Amino acid sequence: MAKSNAEEVSIGLRAKTARAIAVVLAGPVNSPRVIKRIELVLSDPAIPATSQPYHEVMDLPWERATVAVRKSAKKIETIASKALARIIGDVQDEGYAVRGIGIVGAGNRNLGKIGSTHIRAHAAEGVLFREVLEVAAAANKARSRTFDQRNLEATAALELQLPIQKLKACLGEMGRAAGSPWRADEKAAATAAWLALASHGRK
Repeated sequence: MAKSNAEEVSIGLRAKTARAIAVVLAGPVNSPRVIKRIELVLSDPAIPATSQPYHEVMDLPWERATVAVRKSAKKIETIASKALARIIGDVQDEGYAVRGIGIVGAGNRNLGKIGSTHIRAHAAEGVLFREVLEVAAAANKARSRTFDQRNLEATAALELQLPIQKLKACLGEMGRAAGSPWRADEKAAATAAWLALASHGRK
């Protein structure tokens, strides 16, 4: 458990199908630095349906598919909760205090209106794996915020009060300090962590 005077950090999670990219940032908010990054596995190789749950029920009518997928979704929630607990525990063992979690992924949409069953399955999984991270944060009693991947950059520029070019430059500097890999997913996770860190600072 982290000490009461421990340095505060936030965790950013970029939701992907069957996995998530995690980046841990420490303050100050105007100059955060990367403490840790890791990939969370959100599926069980022994249970194929946890990898692409909507593909398993793709041929069912949409209403039935949303019911049929629930069993797999519950298993994924358990996997995600345990994976996030391990990260939080590792960070605390290193002497930091986790003050918030930022989650970025697919935004909500009317999935039933997507005509192609294959495209719909991919879209539904994007939403599901973002939602299981929200459940995982709640299960670990961690305050979290969720960001739509489509407007993450604009949200960050507004809330952090930075021009987009400056925001990109800061993320680039984080990447140079942290080393590779530092792809779009790591940048998105770092941005979500940064926003979570800033949110806590305003409390």
